[in-house]
Amino acid sequence: GTLARCGKATPGELARKEHVQPPSMTRIVAMLEEKGLVRREPHPEDRRQVVVSSTEQAEAILAESRRRRNVWLAELAEGLDEEEWAVLREAAPVLYKLAHL
Repeated sequence: GTLARCGKATPGELARKEHVQPPSMTRIVAMLEEKGLVRREPHPEDRRQVVVSSTEQAEAILAESRRRRNVWLAELAEGLDEEEWAVLREAAPVLYKLAHL
């Protein structure tokens, strides 16, 4: 998901963004690469490093996951009354802030 949102990154950059240790991210990237969800490419400026990017397969999985969540949320939202919608409208700026921290 981070790669889809932020684009290509080194394993070290991914580790910082995901708040994990670099060795853990190296193992995660290796597992995702084995499953065909990421690809590693040589770093364009530093031959000692690699850049990781998501594959089309990963993008498709993420899109399907978003679609399912949207359907689920839309079904829940259908059951809200006008008062509950008003509360959500009031909370929207706070929720937006939390989502972008």
